[in-house]
Amino acid sequence: MSNIDPSARVEDGAVIGDGTSIGPFCIVGRDAVIGANCRLISHVNIDGHTTIGDGTTISPFASLGTPPQSTGYKGEPTRLEVGSGCTIRESVTMNRGTVSGGGVTRVGDRGFFMTGSHIGHDCHVGNDVIFANTATLGGHCEIGDFTFIGGMTVFQQFTRVGAQVMIGGASGVRDDVIPYGLANGIYAHLSGLNIVGMRRRKFTKQRLVVVRSFFDELFHSEGLFADRLERVRPRVGEDPAIAEIIAFIDEGKARGGRHRSLCMPADGGSVVD
Repeated sequence: MSNIDPSARVEDGAVIGDGTSIGPFCIVGRDAVIGANCRLISHVNIDGHTTIGDGTTISPFASLGTPPQSTGYKGEPTRLEVGSGCTIRESVTMNRGTVSGGGVTRVGDRGFFMTGSHIGHDCHVGNDVIFANTATLGGHCEIGDFTFIGGMTVFQQFTRVGAQVMIGGASGVRDDVIPYGLANGIYAHLSGLNIVGMRRRKFTKQRLVVVRSFFDELFHSEGLFADRLERVRPRVGEDPAIAEIIAFIDEGKARGGRHRSLCMPADGGSVVD
């Protein structure tokens, strides 16, 4: 059974899982669904159609499922879905989606969201991510699995970040970052591959050599980027990471209209399709 502090306000209709504790002065709205064995420490606000997965811990003054910060939002019953095993620290904010953006903001499992980080409306965030203090996503961003985002880093809306990316602190990200990329800077540029993260994910030395060679050929060889991309396409079978990077680039192009240009090395400019 759940344990609810007498000072907390849990509205009729809210679903609270077994073993969940709701601490002092928390507010849980009627449309919330909170899984088993969660812990809302104190002063937590859960609003709207919000689902929290099992085993998630939420620290004081976090506010989840509040309306999207969008002038086009007219009160529609959109959603926020947070996965299992997440750690959500003090003053984190996550907004629910908008109808025009698909209606749902989605956060995966086992995420660690440090103090003051923000997930904007209609964002899709993968599993096993880490957001350092005040990392901020504009609306409609996509963040891949195992990505680390440094403190005080901000993302322009509609930005995509591939899996296993590392973004340095105090960066401004306004372009799509390829899977396994390492990016940083006031206007973030691609500074290499996230070798440390790749090693942690059990990439062998041989795989690292292959992927590094591909990266150098794609981003640092001669010619226009479009020509270099076609030149490296035959390497897609050499390693799954290469296939993933090429697929990520192709997906951005296929989206047309609102997709971002590709984050490039500082000496390579940006790619605008």
